[in-house]
Amino acid sequence: MPLACQPPRISLVWFRRDLRDVDNAALAAALSDAGSVYCAFVFDTTILDALPSRSDRRVAFIHASLLELDASLRARGGGLLVCHGDARVEIPRLAARLNASHVYANRDYEPQAKARDAAVAATLDAAGRRFLSFRDQAIFDGDEVLTQAGKPYSVFSPYRNAWLRRLHETGLPTFASATGKLAPLATPSAIPTLADLGFADVDLEVIGVQPGMSGARTRFDDFRSRLPRYREQRDFPAVKGVSYLSVHLRFGTLSVRELVAHALHTGGEGGMTWLSELVWRDFYFMILDRFPHVVARAFRPEYEAILWEPWPEGLQAWQQGRTGYPLVDAAMRQMAASGYMHNRLRMVVASFLTKDLGIDWRAGERWFADSLIDYDLAANNGGWQWAASTGCDAQPWFRIFNPVTQSEKFDSQGSFIRRYVPELQAVPDKWVHAPWRMPEAVQQSCGVLIGRDYPAPMVDHAAARLATLSRYGVVKGVHSGTGSGLETQLELPPE
Repeated sequence: MPLACQPPRISLVWFRRDLRDVDNAALAAALSDAGSVYCAFVFDTTILDALPSRSDRRVAFIHASLLELDASLRARGGGLLVCHGDARVEIPRLAARLNASHVYANRDYEPQAKARDAAVAATLDAAGRRFLSFRDQAIFDGDEVLTQAGKPYSVFSPYRNAWLRRLHETGLPTFASATGKLAPLATPSAIPTLADLGFADVDLEVIGVQPGMSGARTRFDDFRSRLPRYREQRDFPAVKGVSYLSVHLRFGTLSVRELVAHALHTGGEGGMTWLSELVWRDFYFMILDRFPHVVARAFRPEYEAILWEPWPEGLQAWQQGRTGYPLVDAAMRQMAASGYMHNRLRMVVASFLTKDLGIDWRAGERWFADSLIDYDLAANNGGWQWAASTGCDAQPWFRIFNPVTQSEKFDSQGSFIRRYVPELQAVPDKWVHAPWRMPEAVQQSCGVLIGRDYPAPMVDHAAARLATLSRYGVVKGVHSGTGSGLETQLELPPE
């Protein structure tokens, strides 16, 4: 058939963790081709059915963001087709119904998502259709940043240097100006309610989360003026020093390319420190993509020899924020109340679980996966293995955070502690970081009796430290390492 007589291409863009219609690589690629473009999202039952609760902040965030995305696509002449089922079935079925020859999607680096996409691609291919994937949630992926030996990096600093060189060579692509035709929907699309999906309504405003592209824009605009002070303020949980953009990056309601461009434009210590945190995000995507065994096992195999404590009561006390260490408890209660935890505190509580309580890092990682609204497998796994010293470029196994010292340094007046552990409201600043040290007379005068009104410490940190050094002794001769020396890592998932 002559080219001029060929029917126009019909394409389907499959949104996943890229819930925006601006600077979206897959959408831009579809629009740049001749023909009509449909847009779809699948509430994937293989994911939803595995969630521990029918009241999930993440599902509520996605749902609200989809309503805004649908409205934006409608304003452009299209709309969003929303399915509820197994994506491996729903996407090929929808492509067949629309007679779409091509399905466009942005890449995901999680093993389960990669297997899903491979299955969808195979089904489409068998029907004579094509599946095309694009780099969107990372700045670089695949073979774009490798060592001189052509291998993936396992240490952050040289990866960052190579990443920056690559960025200087290629620049940042943008997909904001792509033109093309969104296909009008034959019948008005209907996004199922949370109840239709089997989930309860969640009031996101109560936890200070504004979903969608507009919520991302509000957060980003607020952070711009604070970015120059980011380096000095980011470690203090009682200070508004971080971006709070993690959930928006997790679900792609704004583009990481825009953030990188702004960090470069801002420059200075604030901009460059934040840029480094965004590079950590790419680094952990790369680790998960290239070393998928980290999902279930230590990055460094020798650390599988560590014998962790089987202590369900200790794990439960940590989960509930009643360890007797105020900063740890405040952080855990913040996460329970809001689905968010400050990044400094993520490191503190992870170190406490693994190196004070001696509990397997995987138990903590699972709890974060169930609790965080900004949960991201790559960052969560990387952060936990960093704290437990089992991962790539992790802190040395013999480095153990002191929860009292961390509290005194990063919440010196106890403002954050008192917000989330209100039973310590009347405790003087001198004692708020370690209230068990209060003389009995002070306990009586402020109305906080340790063991009655607030728990006594469940472990002695000094004794726990010695136990940890002994526990990690099995790897002492194999990997003494000094790590990167970094005390902070990814601000995403956190901030």
